[in-house]
Amino acid sequence: MTITEAKRICREYYELTNPSEDDTFIFTEALQYLIDRTKDPAYMLDLGGYYYEKRQFDLALKYYELAAEYDFLPAFTCLGYIWYYGRTGEKNYEKAFYYYDKAAKQGDVVSAYKVADMYRNGYFVDRDQEKYKQIIEELYPKVRHARMLDDPLPEIFTRLARIRSDEGRSDEALELFDAARDFLAQRIRYNAFFGNLNIMKWMIGDIYKLREFDPDDFGLYDLYYLFTGPAKIRFMFDGNVHEAEAVREEDVVAIRLDGKWYRDIDEFFKRAELDGEPLTMRYAELYGFEVI
Repeated sequence: MTITEAKRICREYYELTNPSEDDTFIFTEALQYLIDRTKDPAYMLDLGGYYYEKRQFDLALKYYELAAEYDFLPAFTCLGYIWYYGRTGEKNYEKAFYYYDKAAKQGDVVSAYKVADMYRNGYFVDRDQEKYKQIIEELYPKVRHARMLDDPLPEIFTRLARIRSDEGRSDEALELFDAARDFLAQRIRYNAFFGNLNIMKWMIGDIYKLREFDPDDFGLYDLYYLFTGPAKIRFMFDGNVHEAEAVREEDVVAIRLDGKWYRDIDEFFKRAELDGEPLTMRYAELYGFEVI
C-alpha cells in the first residue's frame, strides 16, 4: 500500500452507502497506514470517529487522545463528548469542561454550545441559566446562514427554540425547529449517525408539544411522534406503496416496514431500507404519507 492508494481507499469508502465488512476492514487498515506514515492528526480523528460511530468507545478515546497530543482542535471537542457522556463507562464533567472550554476559546462552535449546556445543567460549573442563554444567543448569528451539513445549525437552533418556547414565543420557536429539522434531515441522508438521529427524535417531540399533529400533512421523521404508540401508515416511493406499522409489545413499540420487523423506533431509523438503500437516504423521495 502507498499513501496515494490509502487516500483513495478512504475517499471511495466515504462514498459508499452500505459498505461491506471487507470494505470496512480495508478502510480501517488504510487509515491506520496513513496514521503510521504521516502522523497527521486528522487521520487519527477520522479513525476515532469511525470507532465512535460504531460505539467502540475505548478505541475512539485512544485515537482522539493521539490527535490531541498534536494540539488538534477538533480532538478536544471529541474528547469532551467522550467524558461528558461517559462513553467509556465513566462520566467526568471536569475533563469534559476542560476540553470543551479549551476548544471553545479557540473558536469551536460545537464546544461552545456544549459549554453552554454545562452551565444550564450545572455540570462541574455552577448552574447558570442566564449564562446558557447568553452563549446560545451569541452563537445563533454564527450559524444562521450555515450551508455545510456538518455545521451545528440544528444543534443551536433547537436550543434557541427551547429558549423561545420558555419565553412564550411559540411561533418563533416553531420556525427555528422547522428550519433545524429540514437541515438535519439533509445531514442524515448522508450520515445516519446515532447522534443525529437522537437530535431529530428529541426535536420532533418538542415540536409536537407546540403543534398539533396533522394526519393529512406529515413526513418520515414525524414517525418519531406517531410511532410512540400503535399506528399504521402508508407512503409512496418510486410509484410503489409501502406500509409501516407500530405495535406495542410489553414495554416497547416494535416497528414493521413491508413485513420486516425492527425492535424499536431507533433501530427502525438506523436499519430500515428501501431497494437496498437506507430509508433515511430516501427521505426526499418519499411522498403520499397517510394514516391508515
